[in-house]
Amino acid sequence: MKNHPLSGNAMPRFGGIASMMRLPVVDTAHGLDVAFVGVPLDIGTSHRPGTRFGPRQIRAESSLIRPYNMATGAAPFDALQVADVGDVPINTYSLEKSVAIITDYYDELLAHDCIPLTLGGDHTIALPILRAMARKHGPVALVHVDAHADVNADMFGERIAHGTPFRRAVEEGLLQSERVFQIGLRGSGYAADDFDWPRQQGFHLTLAHEVWWQSLSPLMANVRATIGDAPCYLSFDIDGIDPAYAGGTGTPEIGGLSVPQALEIVRGCRGLNIVGADLVEVSPPYDPTGNTALLGANLLFEMLCILPGVPIR
Repeated sequence: MKNHPLSGNAMPRFGGIASMMRLPVVDTAHGLDVAFVGVPLDIGTSHRPGTRFGPRQIRAESSLIRPYNMATGAAPFDALQVADVGDVPINTYSLEKSVAIITDYYDELLAHDCIPLTLGGDHTIALPILRAMARKHGPVALVHVDAHADVNADMFGERIAHGTPFRRAVEEGLLQSERVFQIGLRGSGYAADDFDWPRQQGFHLTLAHEVWWQSLSPLMANVRATIGDAPCYLSFDIDGIDPAYAGGTGTPEIGGLSVPQALEIVRGCRGLNIVGADLVEVSPPYDPTGNTALLGANLLFEMLCILPGVPIR
């Protein structure tokens, strides 16, 4: 029997354990097709902290989400065994140790042939997750939504931080660079050529101002055609969305994507061979209304809905 979220008619949505979508909480990924997992890390953050509280708040805001996607018809819980496996026990005093802990944790998850959907945490976590992904699947394609390219050579002399994961991933051979799409980039830069390095690696960049007031369905058709059946990882930084909708984040940038565009991106990934995904950089201290965490929770549900094997009713 497949797990389903606890119904609001069985327990009020403000009651019960605050697991992701009020799913069962389990200790192992054994027997799961999909696992929601939290990584409560913010020691890789360069500006406003607080993403260590992101997984907890995303779970709390997810209590209103119901099992069936009425827009797309997706019925993930009819076909997939899904549960919340809790949080990675990071070392809050050491980023280096935390990165190793995260990779080891995801190695164990992937050994069960389980697809992880990750609640961040700052974007540093993408690097250790991609290390585990590459060990399981080989170099992966990437759909990366973000205001920032996160390809800095270093930050304050440190090679691992939330602004460096995708440069390290290229250097370590974790990505199929010609199948990497970065969407929503914008803002000011450290240098005039900040976006040149990812282009030189073969990345496909879509800057936010290039798609203002446009549907992203044509872009996502190109993403699907280019990536094909390659194993693909989806990494979604909430600051890719305009701070008018998602201000509760550490490095907000004006002029971002809209919520409907975010939905078009995630829904447009249906048909790709998604092997994992994350939603990062929700910072509850800067999210007093809960809107940012609510958006994050719904985007994670949308990610669940586009996974291989999910039926459309």
